[in-house]
Amino acid sequence: MTATIPGLAQGTWTIDPVHSEVTATVRHLGVAKVRANFAEFSGTITVAEDGTPSVSADIAVASIDTKNEARDNHLKSADFFDVATYPTATFRSTSVRQDGDGYLVGGDFTLHGVTQPVELRLEVGGVAQNPQSGAPVAGFSATTTIERSDFGVNAAQGLVGEKVAIALEIEASLA
Repeated sequence: MTATIPGLAQGTWTIDPVHSEVTATVRHLGVAKVRANFAEFSGTITVAEDGTPSVSADIAVASIDTKNEARDNHLKSADFFDVATYPTATFRSTSVRQDGDGYLVGGDFTLHGVTQPVELRLEVGGVAQNPQSGAPVAGFSATTTIERSDFGVNAAQGLVGEKVAIALEIEASLA
C-alpha cells in the first residue's frame, strides 16, 4: 500500500544540495566508525495527482570525502567502488508506506553495478515556505543499512566492516 505524505503538494520537488547531505558510516578494524560525505548528488520527489510520492536520486561516488585524501583515493579505486567503471549510485523508489509516525520507502539501490532492494526509514521534518523565493520547501531525514558485499564491494575484509549505515538529510523545493 502506498502512503501519501501530508503537506507535500503535487508536482516535482527538487533536492537542494546546498541544504542537504548524504553520508555513509562504516567500522574500521571493527572498532572505530569512519564517516564519508558525498558532495555531489541530485534527485527529485515527484508527487502524483493522488498524492503518491516517488523518489529518484543519483550520487556521484567519486565525490566521497572521508577527510583523508589517500583513503578517498583508495575507496575510488577498483579495490572498492571502482568509480571509473561505476561512477554513479542510484535510488529509485518503488513504494512508500506509513510506519508509526514515519514512513518506509522501498526501492532499488544500485551501487558498483549491482541493484538490490533497500528500505529507507523516513522522517518528515515538515513543509514550509522559503521567505526568499516564496517556494514551498520540505525536509526529510532517511536512514538505511546495507551490506557492502551485497553490492560486490568485497575489498579489505577484516579492515572495513560489512554493514554500511547511510543517512540522508534532505531539503527539497517545489518548482
